[in-house]
Amino acid sequence: MDVSLRQVGSRPLPSQVERAAYRIVQESLTNAARHAPGAKVNVRLEYLPAELVITVDDTGPTTPAVLSEEGSGNGIPGMRERASALGGTLVAGPTGTGFQVEARLPLPEETE
Repeated sequence: MDVSLRQVGSRPLPSQVERAAYRIVQESLTNAARHAPGAKVNVRLEYLPAELVITVDDTGPTTPAVLSEEGSGNGIPGMRERASALGGTLVAGPTGTGFQVEARLPLPEETE
């Protein structure tokens, strides 16, 4: 899979946010590999003062997807539950020919 990563900013994350972010990116990449074979995938992590914004988008499949039991997984609902458990949000859906997942996970105020 052709994946690019862009990181905007940086800061330490609470372990529960780090774990949720990892799992959301992991599931998004799994979904892209399964449902959009041949797609280019962009992962963006943006560290804002009050939240971590995770965006994973793909360009759409270049070859037909081989779907086994289409729609039988917990991928998007599971990601949404992870974000919600931290007080965040997750939106996922088609964009043009591809698909996008955007999660917003709240972060505590930085202390110096």
